[in-house]
Order: sequence, then structure tokens, then C-alpha cells
Amino acid sequence: MQDELSIWLDWLRAHPELQTLVASAALIFAAWLANWVVKRILVRGLYKVLRNSREAQLQDFGIIRRLSNIVPALVLSVGVNAVPGLPEAAVTVVRNVCGGFIVLTIALALGALLDIINLMYQRRADAHVHPIKGYLQVIKIVLYAVATILIIATLIDRSPLILLSGLGAMAAVLMLIFQDTILSLVASVQISSNDIIRVGDWIEMPQLNADGDVIDIALHTVKVQNWDKTITNIPTKRFISDSFKNWRGMQESGGRRIKRSLYLDQQSVHFLSQDECERLHRFNLLDDYLTDKRREIDAWNAKLEKRGKEPVNTRRITNIGSFRAYVERYLRSHGGIHQSMTLMVRQLSPTAYGLPLEIYCFTNTVAWTQYEAIQSDIFDHLLAILPEFGLRVFQHPSGADMRDGYGSVSRLLSRPMPEQPPPGRHGESQELES
Repeated sequence: MQDELSIWLDWLRAHPELQTLVASAALIFAAWLANWVVKRILVRGLYKVLRNSREAQLQDFGIIRRLSNIVPALVLSVGVNAVPGLPEAAVTVVRNVCGGFIVLTIALALGALLDIINLMYQRRADAHVHPIKGYLQVIKIVLYAVATILIIATLIDRSPLILLSGLGAMAAVLMLIFQDTILSLVASVQISSNDIIRVGDWIEMPQLNADGDVIDIALHTVKVQNWDKTITNIPTKRFISDSFKNWRGMQESGGRRIKRSLYLDQQSVHFLSQDECERLHRFNLLDDYLTDKRREIDAWNAKLEKRGKEPVNTRRITNIGSFRAYVERYLRSHGGIHQSMTLMVRQLSPTAYGLPLEIYCFTNTVAWTQYEAIQSDIFDHLLAILPEFGLRVFQHPSGADMRDGYGSVSRLLSRPMPEQPPPGRHGESQELES
């Protein structure tokens, strides 16, 4: 067996080109075998261990798979020197390419490690308050920049210090290229230190059509999922230079504001008669108010002596004042209204659209659907109860109003005219003439 092997080796030495080809093929096979053993046995076994642990999702970042690529590159880098007859230039190229590939693989693995660190940090309860994703992205940029310099230095077989010495002259160019990154980094630091926005905050930036929840804060962009489920990417620096509304204070307070007006027809405002006052005493919410108000008005009017007998000089209860008191007491007794926050019912300046009666209060929930349900329930009741006070809601005439009015005029004009007596002398009627 040894004799046959010696004969085979002697034959190969007699054919140097074939010897180089066989040695190169053997080296490539050794690199492939090392790659197969590492990935099929070691990496798969490690993935099985991770799959059974609480860190199963970390394998998705591929850090282990990337590091396994270093093994075949090392085999090629070391074994290329053992290939006989290979030109020195080819050996240098293979070694440099393998060295650059190893540097790239390590850089990508470290980038995946930073993603793992960010994932583990996001599991903390206070991660949304101080996100570190922007800082990790800055580290990634520095890491990839250093890796790029090392790869170039390895490929051209020069010291990386030579490349670094030339960066001083390129500083202005680099600052121009990375100006957005620098501005975004400064903005990220200010956002984090001043607690301007957090993941989960509801923000509103009308100039960029953003109105929804913050779902991600990165170095360059902040992702906002709008209420229509679209995604708006906002440059991070815009949160420092532009104005926006953050609804976090409302969410943390536990109450959401209702600020809406009922526009009343001003022609329906009048003083209440005695019968109308008695009828309003049926409302439990108004019974005490009307009694106290009547006592106050009677005491006032008693001081007017003889002039107090004229209604124009006296104070009287109005239907709009009674309705305003009713609305306030109704809100005070409503189970969906936050009683410890501001609550008032006020009149605003009259407009061409009627007299605004504004309801200003806060619900005891910040959930959108519940808030809208409470608000709708309140105004449903107020709109339905208005006729009890002799009030009307103002609205522009609709097509039905025009049609009804036109029909009334048409019916009036279609009536037959009464017969007139024949005219007498000089155009006067006979009745006047007689």
C-alpha cells in the first residue's frame, strides 16, 4: 500500500501542474468538510439546545451561523501555503480575501450581538421609557466603518494606519455625508434624556400626516402607526425642530376631555311661565335648583317696591338657564364622568349658527371606544331632552324644509280668491256709495 502511494506521489511530482490542481482540490474539499462538520453538527446541536431554552428566538439573528463561516476561511487561509506550485500572487490574494471575509463575518456577528442586546433590553419593564436602539445603531455604524477600513487594508495588504491617516483630510466630506446621522444622534440623545417620546405614546404631527402610536424609535426614523393602520416614518430630528402633540399626559391622567357645544336657536330662548316652572319640577335634578332660584328671585324682586310689579323690571327664570343647570347636574350624576377634574357648562358668544352651549368635562376612561360611547350617550340625551325646556337646536334649512315651505306657499296660492262686489261710481263700491 505504501509502495503504491509512493508511486502515486512520484508521478504527481513529475507533473507539477496536476499536483497543484490536486492539492487545490484537496484544500477546497477540506474547507467544505470543515464547513459541513461545523454547521451540520455543532451549529445544529447548539440550535437544539437554544430551542429548548427561553432564549430560543435569539437564534434567528444568525450570530452562531455567521461565526461558523470563519472555520472554512481559516482552513483556506492556512492551507493555501501548503499547495505546491501555486504562484505567490495567488497565495497572497487567497489569504487577503480570506482575511477580509473573516473581518466581515466578525463584524456581522457583532452586529447581530447588538440586536440581541437590544432584544434583551426591551424585555425590561422600563425599556419603552429609555430605548437604546438609537445608541446601538451608532455603535453599529462605527463598527461597520472600522470593519470597512480593516477589510480594505487586508485586501490591499497594507496597514490600516495608512488609511486612518488619510481620514483627517476627508473629515469635512464625511461630516457632509453623515450630517443626517449626526443630527439624528443628537436628536436621539435629547429625546431620551428629556423623555420627549416613548414607544407606545400617542402623538399627533399634522404637518406630516402622523396621528397614532409610536411603535419604534430608531437612530434615523421614528415609526408611527396611524389609526388607519398605515405607517408613517418620521425623521428623528423632526421631533426636535418641529412641534407635535403628545397625548401621554392625557393617558396617564386617567381622564379624556369632552369639549363640544350644542348650538341653540336663540329665538327659542324665553322666560318660563308659572306652568312651565311647575312642569320642570318633575325633574329630580332640577327640583332643588328651581326652589332655590325662585327663593332668590323673589327676594330680589321684593326690594323693587312699586316698580317690581312690572314684569320688565323683575328677574325671572329662563329656559336656557334652567337647561344649563340641568346639564351640569346631569354630568355630576353621570357614572362615566371624572368628578375630580374640571366640569362646567358655559355659554359662548352668539354666532350666526346659534347660541353655543359648551359642555366641558372629562371622562373617567381614556379608552377610545368607551370615551366615544360616553360622549355620544350624553349628547343623545341632551338633544332628546331639549324640547322639554322649550328650546330648539339650530340647523340650516334642509331640502325637506324647503320642500315643505314651498308646498305651504303653493297651497295658499291655490285657494280661490273671494268674490269682490262690482265697482260703483268713480271706482267706489256700491256699499260705500249707498
